[in-house]
Amino acid sequence: MPSNRPKTPLKAPTVTKPENGQGAVVAERKSARTKPPRMYKVVMLNDDFTPMEFVVMVLQEYFRLDHEAATQIMLKIHHDGRAVCGVFTKDVAATKVELVLAAARRSGHPLQCIMEAA
Repeated sequence: MPSNRPKTPLKAPTVTKPENGQGAVVAERKSARTKPPRMYKVVMLNDDFTPMEFVVMVLQEYFRLDHEAATQIMLKIHHDGRAVCGVFTKDVAATKVELVLAAARRSGHPLQCIMEAA
């Protein structure tokens, strides 16, 4: 259901009264600008013990990548030592990092995943 509210929130009007108490009242309305949220990169780090198939599975499950894209990122992790898996808002990035680390722990793998400011 679409919302009928304005896209940018408005500040309360500024009221200016004359000093002698007579005359007109002027009200100014200034629009407030909101900044987009800061974005964070989710980065997976290479290790020599986590199977490549597990990394591909994690990329498919938690980052919704197809098999080919997950394989390409896994190879980048393997060759470069790290790769960006996605860019998200802070809360989403932190959640994805925790999900990956929990899955690695459950499976007994030392896979590391971190987040960095984009």
